[in-house]
Amino acid sequence: MAAKSTVEDAIKNNKVAVFSKSYCPYCIKAKKLLESLKVSFAAFELDQLEEGSAMQAYLKEKNGQSTVPNIYINQQHVGGCDDLHAAHRDGRLQKMLEA
Repeated sequence: MAAKSTVEDAIKNNKVAVFSKSYCPYCIKAKKLLESLKVSFAAFELDQLEEGSAMQAYLKEKNGQSTVPNIYINQQHVGGCDDLHAAHRDGRLQKMLEA
């Protein structure tokens, strides 16, 4: 399945991988937080990729989360926008990024 290997490669080859949809306000908010922290990340806009729907289905199978953004840092699933902001507020995000 091409979508599975695309997702796994994205997670493996990027310190921060954000599976997103270009029009999603939560995705935009999450990416803005990362940008404000000067964190480089790879964004995969599922609504603009031919296999985006299959990638999103695989992510749900992989981590149980069906919504976007679906964020990985150092190959660890962080969750969505609220999870990312919570990790930033309590200091976990900085620790994840330093690892």
